[in-house]
Amino acid sequence: MSDKENSSVLPNRMLAVFCAPSRYVQGVNATSELGEVLTAMGLTGPALIVASDRVETALGPVWAGTLGRAGIPYVVHRFHGECTQTEINAGAAAARAAGSATVIGAGGGKALDASRAIAAECGLHTVNCPTLASSDAPCSALSVVYTDDGSFDRYLFYRRNPDLVLVDTSIIARAPERYLVGGMGDALATWFEARTVIEARQPNQLQGATTRTAEALAKLCYETLLADGPAALAAVRAASVTPALERIVEANTLLSGLGFESGGLAIAHSVHNGLTMAPATHQYLHGEKVAFGLLVQLVVEGRPQSEFTEVVRFSREVGLPTSLAEVGLADAGIDMLRSIAERTVAPGETAHHEPFAVSADMILDGIRAADSVARSIQ
Repeated sequence: MSDKENSSVLPNRMLAVFCAPSRYVQGVNATSELGEVLTAMGLTGPALIVASDRVETALGPVWAGTLGRAGIPYVVHRFHGECTQTEINAGAAAARAAGSATVIGAGGGKALDASRAIAAECGLHTVNCPTLASSDAPCSALSVVYTDDGSFDRYLFYRRNPDLVLVDTSIIARAPERYLVGGMGDALATWFEARTVIEARQPNQLQGATTRTAEALAKLCYETLLADGPAALAAVRAASVTPALERIVEANTLLSGLGFESGGLAIAHSVHNGLTMAPATHQYLHGEKVAFGLLVQLVVEGRPQSEFTEVVRFSREVGLPTSLAEVGLADAGIDMLRSIAERTVAPGETAHHEPFAVSADMILDGIRAADSVARSIQ
């Protein structure tokens, strides 16, 4: 291939980049094997476990058993619910005081974001043990940091992905169903955002071109959601682990995690960041806001109505929001919507990965139109 032909495939000779955690482990009662897996990977203590009171109460006896058998000493550092710089600083201080070699995050996406940030700050090994399948954060080499008042602050990017991601589906099966659904919302956007990045020849989250592997994983993520989402939701309602639930947990966590990071992000996640400007949206999960952001993306991109309808109908079937009212903005005035739109297109946002220039006016129109068109679908 000539240099000219090669540059048409990878503009500016951008290298294709793909990343993933060193090891991914998933299954029933996986937590009871944490110590064994750490030992097999050569990950040692002392360990700092970053977890909330609730998670420690539920898993403390299991940690004592599995880490005790492996001879890995540990201390638990309390996570207070939000990944902020204040939380990161406190965790880093605790890790240094304990002489930690490994940071183990246990909980939802924000706890894992904080634990990865703490590990990166101290140059330690990173282990993620999600207790919810609520986002694709566990596999990634980045964290979303919020301000103390709950607004989006910034992304933190790390040199490498977690050493280990261990997912216990027996825990996820007993968690409130809303978290599994929220994870499906986050995963729902993965294929559509990766497709946009590929078509626009924009960089992924690693500032490289998207591999065919990432593209295939992102598409498989969407196909898995459509095939297994409702059945997985039924399994959680019965507090049962089924093959459909295992597949959706993998889609929410691994397929979406690899797909978004190595595939790339576009308007959907930027709309999420914009929505955090409205205090009324703070009670909604990351994936719930991303799901609505995806509808905005499909409208702004001018995608076929059949595609928009398919996404809306799936979202309704599993309980994801498809309107402004369902993300707390039923009474939002034009000034609030404009502030959301302006935040969506802030410099550095992934909304600018589209193949055309994206303005606040376009996003404002897209928000209003997505809300209206979705509500018209039967």
